Amino acid sequence: MTHALVLTAAAPLPDALLEAAGTAAGVRFRRLAPEAAEAEAAPAALDPLRAAVGHAADANAVPLVAREKRALVADMDSTIIGCECIDEIAAMAGVGPAVAEITERAMRGELDFEGSLEARVALLAGVEADLLERVRAERVRLNPGARRLVRTMAARGAATALVSGGFTVFADRVAEEAGFALARANRLEVGADGRLTGRVVPPILGRDAKREALLVLAAERGLDLAETLAVGDGANDLAMVETAGLGVAYRAKPALAERADAVLARSDLSAILHLQGIPAAAFVD
Repeated sequence: MTHALVLTAAAPLPDALLEAAGTAAGVRFRRLAPEAAEAEAAPAALDPLRAAVGHAADANAVPLVAREKRALVADMDSTIIGCECIDEIAAMAGVGPAVAEITERAMRGELDFEGSLEARVALLAGVEADLLERVRAERVRLNPGARRLVRTMAARGAATALVSGGFTVFADRVAEEAGFALARANRLEVGADGRLTGRVVPPILGRDAKREALLVLAAERGLDLAETLAVGDGANDLAMVETAGLGVAYRAKPALAERADAVLARSDLSAILHLQGIPAAAFVD
Protein backbone atom coordinates (compact mmCIF):
# COMPACT_ATOMS: atom_id res chain seq x y z
CA MET A 1 0.00 0.00 0.00
CA THR A 2 1.44 3.37 -1.02
CA HIS A 3 -1.01 5.83 0.49
CA ALA A 4 -2.96 6.60 3.62
CA LEU A 5 -6.66 7.23 3.19
CA VAL A 6 -7.60 9.87 5.75
CA LEU A 7 -11.10 10.77 6.88
CA THR A 8 -11.59 13.98 8.85
CA ALA A 9 -14.70 15.84 9.93
CA ALA A 10 -15.91 18.70 12.08
CA ALA A 11 -17.65 16.30 14.49
CA PRO A 12 -16.93 12.75 15.72
CA LEU A 13 -17.21 10.10 13.01
CA PRO A 14 -19.85 7.48 13.89
CA ASP A 15 -18.67 3.85 14.01
CA ALA A 16 -21.28 2.96 11.39
CA LEU A 17 -19.86 5.51 8.98
CA LEU A 18 -16.33 4.14 9.42
CA GLU A 19 -17.57 0.61 8.82
CA ALA A 20 -19.40 1.64 5.64
CA ALA A 21 -16.38 3.64 4.47
CA GLY A 22 -14.06 0.73 5.13
CA THR A 23 -16.30 -1.66 3.21
CA ALA A 24 -16.44 0.71 0.22
CA ALA A 25 -12.65 1.20 0.16
CA GLY A 26 -11.76 -2.37 1.07
CA VAL A 27 -9.86 -1.32 4.22
CA ARG A 28 -10.22 -1.17 7.98
CA PHE A 29 -9.97 2.30 9.48
CA ARG A 30 -8.24 3.11 12.75
CA ARG A 31 -9.02 6.30 14.64
CA LEU A 32 -6.57 9.17 14.98
CA ALA A 33 -9.17 11.14 16.95
CA PRO A 34 -12.94 10.99 17.42
CA GLU A 35 -13.28 13.05 14.24
CA ALA A 36 -10.43 11.45 12.22
CA ALA A 37 -9.40 8.01 10.99
CA GLU A 38 -6.93 6.48 8.55
CA ALA A 39 -6.15 3.29 6.64
CA GLU A 40 -3.47 2.24 4.18
CA ALA A 41 -4.68 1.67 0.63
CA ALA A 42 -3.99 2.33 -3.02
CA PRO A 43 -5.12 5.76 -4.32
CA ALA A 44 -7.76 4.07 -6.47
CA ALA A 45 -9.76 3.45 -3.28
CA LEU A 46 -10.32 7.20 -2.82
CA ASP A 47 -13.24 7.55 -5.24
CA PRO A 48 -15.41 4.80 -3.70
CA LEU A 49 -14.48 6.13 -0.26
CA ARG A 50 -15.69 9.63 -1.14
CA ALA A 51 -18.88 8.21 -2.57
CA ALA A 52 -19.49 6.29 0.65
CA VAL A 53 -18.97 9.20 3.06
CA GLY A 54 -20.60 11.91 0.92
CA HIS A 55 -20.74 15.23 2.74
CA ALA A 56 -20.18 13.70 6.17
CA ALA A 57 -16.38 13.95 6.05
CA ASP A 58 -13.38 15.03 4.01
CA ALA A 59 -11.64 12.08 2.36
CA ASN A 60 -8.08 12.41 1.08
CA ALA A 61 -5.24 10.13 -0.03
CA VAL A 62 -1.75 11.03 1.19
CA PRO A 63 1.52 9.32 0.13
CA LEU A 64 3.18 7.43 2.95
CA VAL A 65 6.67 8.50 1.85
CA ALA A 66 7.82 11.62 3.76
CA ARG A 67 4.35 11.80 5.23
CA GLU A 68 5.16 14.03 8.20
CA LYS A 69 6.35 17.35 6.84
CA ARG A 70 9.28 19.43 8.06
CA ALA A 71 8.07 22.81 6.83
CA LEU A 72 4.70 24.56 6.80
CA VAL A 73 3.92 27.59 4.66
CA ALA A 74 0.43 29.04 5.06
CA ASP A 75 -1.66 31.77 3.52
CA MET A 76 -3.32 34.13 6.01
CA ASP A 77 -6.63 35.64 4.82
CA SER A 78 -9.50 33.12 4.77
CA THR A 79 -6.99 30.37 5.66
CA ILE A 80 -5.33 30.99 9.02
CA ILE A 81 -7.86 33.73 9.80
CA GLY A 82 -11.53 33.77 8.89
CA CYS A 83 -11.70 37.01 6.90
CA GLU A 84 -10.14 38.98 4.05
CA CYS A 85 -8.51 41.92 5.84
CA ILE A 86 -8.69 44.29 2.90
CA ASP A 87 -12.44 43.68 2.65
CA GLU A 88 -12.82 44.45 6.35
CA ILE A 89 -10.85 47.70 6.02
CA ALA A 90 -13.00 48.66 3.05
CA ALA A 91 -16.22 47.85 4.87
CA MET A 92 -15.30 50.10 7.77
CA ALA A 93 -14.13 52.80 5.35
CA GLY A 94 -17.40 52.75 3.40
CA VAL A 95 -16.08 51.28 0.14
CA GLY A 96 -16.82 47.63 0.93
CA PRO A 97 -18.82 46.50 -2.10
CA ALA A 98 -16.35 47.85 -4.66
CA VAL A 99 -13.34 46.26 -2.96
CA ALA A 100 -15.10 42.95 -2.18
CA GLU A 101 -16.06 42.48 -5.82
CA ILE A 102 -12.43 42.81 -6.93
CA THR A 103 -11.30 40.48 -4.10
CA GLU A 104 -13.75 37.76 -5.11
CA ARG A 105 -12.72 37.90 -8.76
CA ALA A 106 -9.03 37.72 -7.80
CA MET A 107 -9.63 34.72 -5.50
CA ARG A 108 -11.38 32.90 -8.34
CA GLY A 109 -8.36 33.52 -10.56
CA GLU A 110 -10.21 35.86 -12.92
CA LEU A 111 -7.87 38.80 -12.22
CA ASP A 112 -4.11 39.15 -11.86
CA PHE A 113 -3.41 39.37 -8.12
CA GLU A 114 -0.86 42.16 -8.22
CA GLY A 115 -3.06 44.38 -10.38
CA SER A 116 -6.17 43.61 -8.37
CA LEU A 117 -4.36 44.42 -5.10
CA GLU A 118 -3.22 47.78 -6.42
CA ALA A 119 -6.77 48.55 -7.60
CA ARG A 120 -8.27 47.67 -4.22
CA VAL A 121 -5.70 49.57 -2.19
CA ALA A 122 -6.21 52.64 -4.39
CA LEU A 123 -9.81 52.72 -3.20
CA LEU A 124 -8.52 53.07 0.38
CA ALA A 125 -6.64 56.31 -0.26
CA GLY A 126 -7.33 58.81 2.52
CA VAL A 127 -8.39 56.23 5.13
CA GLU A 128 -6.89 56.94 8.56
CA ALA A 129 -4.20 54.38 9.41
CA ASP A 130 -5.68 54.05 12.92
CA LEU A 131 -8.60 52.20 11.33
CA LEU A 132 -6.29 49.24 10.68
CA GLU A 133 -5.89 48.60 14.40
CA ARG A 134 -9.65 48.70 14.86
CA VAL A 135 -10.07 46.13 12.08
CA ARG A 136 -7.47 43.90 13.70
CA ALA A 137 -9.10 44.11 17.12
CA GLU A 138 -12.70 43.66 15.97
CA ARG A 139 -12.56 41.46 12.89
CA VAL A 140 -9.39 39.34 12.78
CA ARG A 141 -9.73 35.94 14.44
CA LEU A 142 -7.80 32.69 14.01
CA ASN A 143 -9.71 29.93 12.25
CA PRO A 144 -10.46 26.78 14.31
CA GLY A 145 -7.43 24.53 14.57
CA ALA A 146 -4.95 27.16 13.33
CA ARG A 147 -2.99 27.53 16.56
CA ARG A 148 -3.02 23.77 17.12
CA LEU A 149 -1.69 23.12 13.60
CA VAL A 150 1.15 25.62 13.78
CA ARG A 151 2.26 24.97 17.34
CA THR A 152 2.16 21.19 16.96
CA MET A 153 4.29 21.24 13.81
CA ALA A 154 6.73 23.68 15.42
CA ALA A 155 6.98 21.50 18.54
CA ARG A 156 7.84 18.55 16.32
CA GLY A 157 10.70 20.49 14.70
CA ALA A 158 9.07 21.86 11.56
CA ALA A 159 9.79 25.32 10.16
CA THR A 160 6.66 27.48 10.02
CA ALA A 161 6.01 30.55 7.88
CA LEU A 162 2.97 32.74 7.30
CA VAL A 163 3.22 34.10 3.75
CA SER A 164 0.41 36.47 2.84
CA GLY A 165 -0.68 38.68 0.00
CA GLY A 166 -2.31 40.71 2.76
CA PHE A 167 -0.63 43.25 4.99
CA THR A 168 2.12 43.25 7.60
CA VAL A 169 -0.01 45.19 10.09
CA PHE A 170 -2.17 42.06 10.40
CA ALA A 171 0.26 39.28 9.46
CA ASP A 172 2.85 40.10 12.13
CA ARG A 173 0.23 39.89 14.90
CA VAL A 174 -1.48 36.80 13.45
CA ALA A 175 1.86 35.01 13.15
CA GLU A 176 2.64 35.72 16.79
CA GLU A 177 -0.79 34.56 17.95
CA ALA A 178 -0.75 31.35 15.91
CA GLY A 179 2.89 30.55 16.62
CA PHE A 180 4.56 31.00 13.23
CA ALA A 181 8.31 31.57 13.35
CA LEU A 182 8.26 33.83 10.29
CA ALA A 183 5.80 36.20 8.60
CA ARG A 184 5.93 37.78 5.15
CA ALA A 185 3.29 40.14 3.74
CA ASN A 186 2.74 43.41 1.87
CA ARG A 187 3.12 46.83 3.45
CA LEU A 188 0.57 49.59 3.09
CA GLU A 189 2.06 53.02 2.48
CA VAL A 190 1.06 55.62 5.08
CA GLY A 191 1.52 59.32 4.43
CA ALA A 192 2.86 61.96 6.79
CA ASP A 193 -0.73 62.87 7.63
CA GLY A 194 -1.36 59.40 9.08
CA ARG A 195 -3.61 58.35 6.23
CA LEU A 196 -3.25 55.57 3.66
CA THR A 197 -1.86 56.85 0.37
CA GLY A 198 -3.64 54.22 -1.70
CA ARG A 199 -0.38 52.49 -2.59
CA VAL A 200 1.43 49.30 -1.58
CA VAL A 201 5.14 49.58 -0.84
CA PRO A 202 6.87 47.54 -3.59
CA PRO A 203 7.64 44.79 -4.33
CA ILE A 204 4.19 43.21 -4.08
CA LEU A 205 4.12 39.74 -2.56
CA GLY A 206 1.86 37.70 -4.84
CA ARG A 207 1.54 34.21 -6.29
CA ASP A 208 5.14 33.81 -7.46
CA ALA A 209 6.55 35.33 -4.28
CA LYS A 210 4.62 32.80 -2.17
CA ARG A 211 6.15 29.95 -4.14
CA GLU A 212 9.58 31.54 -3.82
CA ALA A 213 9.14 31.80 -0.04
CA LEU A 214 8.45 28.07 0.10
CA LEU A 215 11.53 27.29 -2.01
CA VAL A 216 13.76 29.54 0.11
CA LEU A 217 12.51 28.03 3.37
CA ALA A 218 13.14 24.50 2.08
CA ALA A 219 16.64 25.44 0.87
CA GLU A 220 17.54 27.12 4.16
CA ARG A 221 16.47 24.01 6.07
CA GLY A 222 18.08 21.60 3.59
CA LEU A 223 14.72 19.99 2.88
CA ASP A 224 13.49 18.15 -0.16
CA LEU A 225 10.25 19.65 -1.45
CA ALA A 226 8.55 16.35 -0.61
CA GLU A 227 9.07 17.32 3.05
CA THR A 228 7.13 20.59 2.71
CA LEU A 229 3.47 21.49 3.19
CA ALA A 230 1.53 24.50 1.94
CA VAL A 231 -2.07 25.49 2.68
CA GLY A 232 -4.23 28.19 1.14
CA ASP A 233 -7.69 28.98 -0.13
CA GLY A 234 -7.45 30.97 -3.36
CA ALA A 235 -5.88 31.19 -6.80
CA ASN A 236 -3.06 33.33 -5.39
CA ASP A 237 -1.92 30.26 -3.41
CA LEU A 238 -1.86 27.90 -6.39
CA ALA A 239 1.86 28.07 -7.19
CA MET A 240 3.00 27.31 -3.64
CA VAL A 241 0.35 24.63 -3.13
CA GLU A 242 1.35 22.86 -6.34
CA THR A 243 5.06 23.10 -5.47
CA ALA A 244 4.83 21.74 -1.93
CA GLY A 245 5.12 18.06 -1.16
CA LEU A 246 1.61 18.23 0.26
CA GLY A 247 -0.58 21.06 -1.03
CA VAL A 248 -3.79 21.58 0.92
CA ALA A 249 -6.86 23.56 -0.18
CA TYR A 250 -8.77 24.80 2.87
CA ARG A 251 -12.39 25.91 2.28
CA ALA A 252 -11.02 26.84 -1.11
CA LYS A 253 -12.17 28.34 -4.36
CA PRO A 254 -12.48 25.79 -7.23
CA ALA A 255 -9.36 27.18 -8.95
CA LEU A 256 -7.28 25.84 -6.05
CA ALA A 257 -9.36 22.88 -4.86
CA GLU A 258 -9.23 21.23 -8.27
CA ARG A 259 -5.42 21.14 -8.27
CA ALA A 260 -4.48 20.62 -4.61
CA ASP A 261 -3.27 17.29 -3.23
CA ALA A 262 -5.80 17.39 -0.39
CA VAL A 263 -9.05 19.30 0.07
CA LEU A 264 -10.58 20.26 3.42
CA ALA A 265 -14.13 21.52 2.98
CA ARG A 266 -15.59 20.41 6.33
CA SER A 267 -12.73 19.84 8.78
CA ASP A 268 -10.86 22.49 10.73
CA LEU A 269 -7.16 23.20 10.23
CA SER A 270 -6.03 20.58 12.74
CA ALA A 271 -7.06 17.99 10.13
CA ILE A 272 -3.78 18.85 8.37
CA LEU A 273 -2.01 17.16 11.29
CA HIS A 274 -4.10 14.04 10.74
CA LEU A 275 -3.16 14.07 7.04
CA GLN A 276 0.41 13.66 8.29
CA GLY A 277 -0.55 10.73 10.50
CA ILE A 278 -0.31 12.70 13.75
CA PRO A 279 -2.92 11.58 16.30
CA ALA A 280 -4.87 13.98 18.49
CA ALA A 281 -2.99 12.75 21.56
CA ALA A 282 0.16 14.37 20.17
CA PHE A 283 -1.39 17.80 19.47
CA VAL A 284 -0.01 20.93 21.14
CA ASP A 285 -2.58 23.55 22.15
